[in-house]
Amino acid sequence: MAKCAHCGKTTTFGHNRSFSMRATNRAFRPNLQKVTVIEYGRKVKKTLCAKCIRTLVKTA
Repeated sequence: MAKCAHCGKTTTFGHNRSFSMRATNRAFRPNLQKVTVIEYGRKVKKTLCAKCIRTLVKTA
């Protein structure tokens, strides 16, 4: 599923707005990437959004 394992960020929905302000449906998808994280001394593969990857690098 398209969901961040750390913060739970998922796809949200909104509208495209054309020049005439006609609203058509669109999806805002999170920037998810599969990364290997060391958790409790073990290597674990997780699907994380780019923001969570950045904060994990900063705190580690």
